[in-house]
Amino acid sequence: MRSAKDVEAYLGRMNRRFSQLEAEPGTYVVEPTDPKLPPLAMRVDPPIVVLRVHVGDVPRDGQFHVELYRRLLTLNARALVHSSFGLEDDKIVLVSALELENLDYNELEATLDEIEMVLVQQVEKLADLSSKKD
Repeated sequence: MRSAKDVEAYLGRMNRRFSQLEAEPGTYVVEPTDPKLPPLAMRVDPPIVVLRVHVGDVPRDGQFHVELYRRLLTLNARALVHSSFGLEDDKIVLVSALELENLDYNELEATLDEIEMVLVQQVEKLADLSSKKD
């Protein structure tokens, strides 16, 4: 069975900078490889590992932003394998959940790479859509 120590070892092997939150054992902040990107929160909570990044806020103008939500759902269907966009309260998040028991280095690396690739390619476009009026 894998543990938080295995996940830490994988991150070290990937040369990923990370820190564990003292107040929350099993919770880490993983620094992005590009300093312009937001950090990623990772929670090792057997039997899963959850990765989450806040990519933006839901528009507060009360409008239903059809284009924005269509884009998020399209990305979920066409561009994402390990992760998906979702809404959490008034935040747009990119989330992935992996089984800890069978987690291997390649799976964690692919998930982190996918998250960063989507952030680089899509966040600016999503921000533009969230600021448009329908």
